[in-house]
Amino acid sequence: MVTGAGSGMGAAVARGLAAEGARCVVLADVDGDSARAVAEGLPAGEAVALDVADAAAVDAAVEEVLGRYGRLDVLVHAAGVDDPAAKRLIAEAVTSGRPPEVTHLLDDAAWRRVMRINLDGTFHLLRAAVRAMRPAGAGAIVVIGSSSVFDTPVGYPHYAASKAGVHAMSQAVAKEVIASGIRVNVVAPGPTDTGMAARTPAALRAGFADPRVRPYATAEEIADIALFLASEAAANLVGAVLLANGGRFTAT
Repeated sequence: MVTGAGSGMGAAVARGLAAEGARCVVLADVDGDSARAVAEGLPAGEAVALDVADAAAVDAAVEEVLGRYGRLDVLVHAAGVDDPAAKRLIAEAVTSGRPPEVTHLLDDAAWRRVMRINLDGTFHLLRAAVRAMRPAGAGAIVVIGSSSVFDTPVGYPHYAASKAGVHAMSQAVAKEVIASGIRVNVVAPGPTDTGMAARTPAALRAGFADPRVRPYATAEEIADIALFLASEAAANLVGAVLLANGGRFTAT
């Protein structure tokens, strides 16, 4: 099962799992039409419209997988959101040569939207997947986090906080469920060429054009890391956070 599978990294992961011979890949996305479009190109793809912030809907979707296929072997949770309004404010500040001033303008709705989808949504998926995998005593969960946890971009406190919570929660769950044969790991991408990145203002995109490091990653490059973490080749990785930012910075 792959969330956020209607585009970007999620779609790339779904295609990769199908290419690896998965019996079935369930593509979940809040945009059901996009998920169906990707699923139609797969030999064993099935699409479902899913808002990860809706706990009951997440539980029902995973139960449907169990009812139909008897088990859930792999979950890759790639669904998430950024904040275009905050990005615009940051870009305007960069263009005018002044420090960004964003935090005092963030309202509760903006904060809750990012937390509800990024952090709450991750909890909903982790909980549902663990419930599904524990009876089988096996499973692999890969969560897409963010390198923003480490460099905490100025003017983006809600996004950085949501992803920091995702990393910490995933690691805490990883230490708990490895005793049940379930591995949980995190990919922390840097700038990646997805639809979300395409909506980033040009002034901010230009800031990532550093000739000393690799350019924007492709969705497929990040998907390859997720597929590795889901595979038996990563059997000894538990609670790992793999920073995939093209050498923009390192973290300990």
